[in-house]
Amino acid sequence: MSFQQALSGLNSTAKNLDVIGNNIANASTFGTKVARAEFGDMFAAALGGGGNTAVGIGVNVLAVAQQFTQGSIKATDNPMDVGISGGGFFQVTDGKNPVVFTRNGQFKLDRDGYVVNNSQLRLMGYPADASGVVQPGSSSAIRLPTGGVAPKVSSEATIEANLDARLARTGDLVVPTINFADARTYNSATSMTVYDEKGQQIALTYYFQKANTDVWHVFATANGVDVAGAPGAPVPLTTINFASNGSAPVTPAAPVTINVPTTTNDVGATTVPFAMTLDLMSVTQYGSGFGVTDMNQDGFAAGLLTSIGVEPNGIVMAQYSNGQSRPAGQVELVSFRNPQGLAPIGNNAWSRTFQSGDPLGGVPGDGSLGLLQSGALEESNIDLTGELVNMMVAQRIYQANAQTVKTQDQILQTLVNLR
Repeated sequence: MSFQQALSGLNSTAKNLDVIGNNIANASTFGTKVARAEFGDMFAAALGGGGNTAVGIGVNVLAVAQQFTQGSIKATDNPMDVGISGGGFFQVTDGKNPVVFTRNGQFKLDRDGYVVNNSQLRLMGYPADASGVVQPGSSSAIRLPTGGVAPKVSSEATIEANLDARLARTGDLVVPTINFADARTYNSATSMTVYDEKGQQIALTYYFQKANTDVWHVFATANGVDVAGAPGAPVPLTTINFASNGSAPVTPAAPVTINVPTTTNDVGATTVPFAMTLDLMSVTQYGSGFGVTDMNQDGFAAGLLTSIGVEPNGIVMAQYSNGQSRPAGQVELVSFRNPQGLAPIGNNAWSRTFQSGDPLGGVPGDGSLGLLQSGALEESNIDLTGELVNMMVAQRIYQANAQTVKTQDQILQTLVNLR
């Protein structure tokens, strides 16, 4: 009598139960993938040597294959959490051993500014230069800048507005004068904040004075100091001449230059003088109320790093206290021709093998690579209900194989008892 078949069945079913138990244990592990025990029957005879009477000698486990299907994306509201929606793996490294791969996007910042996972492995991607331009090519550990953003002096400003054509004149066409403290000497005013070389704020106020039909003088002050003319004798920064239909100005036909003088700001500091241009070519003169529809300038104050976020294309965006944002790098994902050939090494990571092939790198969204979702994680693709059903089936199979052993034992006992 042979107990081979039943013994192999018991061993293989026990291995299957181990696989199912591991799946159940990792049902709430982010980025993990369900595994499946795959079996094959065994025969003692060589191919063609047993005819039609060969009886198998049991079963063995051919492989424990992981299934790399997409898991659900769960929002976490933590901007450092990143989920992959689609194909691909993150690359993480300790800088010494070979790079490993993971689908678990639970990342944090370490003391040196590197983006790391719970195993202190650093996330890899493309670095960005000091101006925020991503440098694609060879990937390396992503490191956020520790310093802030230097200030930028204002060099260009634009105003898009409408001046009310119905208003009466408040100025003289030939000898323009204005009293900034008397609203009766001008028709409309608006302000914007600009920045000097130190990033200090300067309140730049524009005054619009109607001098004649289709003619407007534009005066300006910086922190209350006239930017044109002598002290106490302001002169127009420019004069706008409109077409008879009130559309875009005939003159000036190009941006005008503003020489912002030295001033004292609201905290008593002395500002640095600088020059900038003002574009008024989007100003109109229609028979409707005064209104500014757009006004912008390109300067900003110094800023400190306040937060980071990851864009769907993998750009790691650093947010600063001055409202500026700048790329700090870009996450690189990799794919494999045979992901089931990857070797699981624990801590939600895999290593490449000969069977998996070499990693194929790219940015999220390219080819078969998925997009990233910041503030979310990919849940396990394990179906807990299905695993519990599989466990019950495996238990019955184990009992059936045990029954085979019992039956074989009873038959052997009967032979022993023959007289």
